[in-house]
Amino acid sequence: MSAYHIAIVGAGPAGYFAAQALQDLESNGCQFAIDMFEKLPTPWGLVRSGVAPDHPKIKSVSKVFERIATQDGFRLLANVNVGVDISLDELQASYDAVVVAIGTPKGKSLGIPGEGLKNVISSAEFVYWYNGHPEYCDLDVDLSGSRAIVIGAGNVAMDVGRILSLDPKELDYTDIAEHSLKALHTSNIRSVDIVARRGAERVAFTSSELRDLQHIASVDVKIRMNDIERAIERAGESIEKHVQSNLDTMKMIAGKSESAYPKSLRFLFEHRPLNINGDGRVESVTFNTPKGLVEVPCDLVITAIGYAPTDFSGLSLEADHYDNEDGWIRDNLYVVGWAKRGPQGVIGSNKSDATKVMTQLVNSLASRKSNVDVLAQLLKRGVRVVLQHDWDTINATEIKNGNKLGRPRLKFTRVEEMLLICGGANGSLEK
Repeated sequence: MSAYHIAIVGAGPAGYFAAQALQDLESNGCQFAIDMFEKLPTPWGLVRSGVAPDHPKIKSVSKVFERIATQDGFRLLANVNVGVDISLDELQASYDAVVVAIGTPKGKSLGIPGEGLKNVISSAEFVYWYNGHPEYCDLDVDLSGSRAIVIGAGNVAMDVGRILSLDPKELDYTDIAEHSLKALHTSNIRSVDIVARRGAERVAFTSSELRDLQHIASVDVKIRMNDIERAIERAGESIEKHVQSNLDTMKMIAGKSESAYPKSLRFLFEHRPLNINGDGRVESVTFNTPKGLVEVPCDLVITAIGYAPTDFSGLSLEADHYDNEDGWIRDNLYVVGWAKRGPQGVIGSNKSDATKVMTQLVNSLASRKSNVDVLAQLLKRGVRVVLQHDWDTINATEIKNGNKLGRPRLKFTRVEEMLLICGGANGSLEK
């Protein structure tokens, strides 16, 4: 039986889980040849570029991705920029179905005056910077000041605040990008404020993230008991279980006496940002609070209020995702993951989502197209396609170089370095 040819655009969790769902559906009598396209030479998306370096257990899902990549019919075509090297229309004409799995890579804007000042950056940029994303390794992150403000109330805000606060020696044996590790070792940041626009009962932190803060050495974590008591009163008797868990953990932190640690991590609730102030660079943020306007001085602002999609090949944007009907966009075009439903849920949430969409895709497949050899087309255009064996070489080299230093890997952060490792910039050939 000839196989249906499916293209998946994006090699992050959503893309791999879509591939896995198709592989699982082969038992129903269908066979699939899957080409996974990725803009960077490195796959795995946010597992590589978004997970905090001090959370290695979350990255272990990459083992699942590796198994998916070894299945018959799967092919990685990385270092291919869909929309530039090849159009989405060309993919639709060449494959029986195309699945968009590019996530929502852009940090949301606060929409207040002063966001353009120097040293005001989004958490997306900052996280990509410390994780070694090639497009952000030259990001200008000035850590020479002593005070930082992180605006947001989710786990990403928590990651950012933690990375800024902890002793950088705790990162020495992680896979954090080398340029970021050096910058954090010379950082002068001593106080970090994590600022939530709503009350403590409305935050999106998880209690496990909050509990982890108690184990950060040499950092005084501060939460005001008054904030917790007001939150408990507002939550009432019908409080949800996860909210109760959060508030219990916050209450435990708030009840601890202050220490003489050299660094502090403070939580401010019910602080709505109105203006970022400064002459060329950030100097303070003005917040509206229940007690009136408050100006908090700072040298760095990182906004962590969520992610947004980018314009992509003419797809229509709807709020924080691409316009779709249960994963179907039009014709033979589908979407999965955050690109489908917006930036919500954890990495594992993409699995059930992908399964539902791929089942719909399979049920809608018509007669097979006369497929075009897309790899040959790309090579004729001079695109240096990074195939699975190329990525395996990059991956093995990073791990080898990292192990010499007692680290899980030492990431390459330049595309040119990656291509050199797997044979230079000439066209790639199957092995």
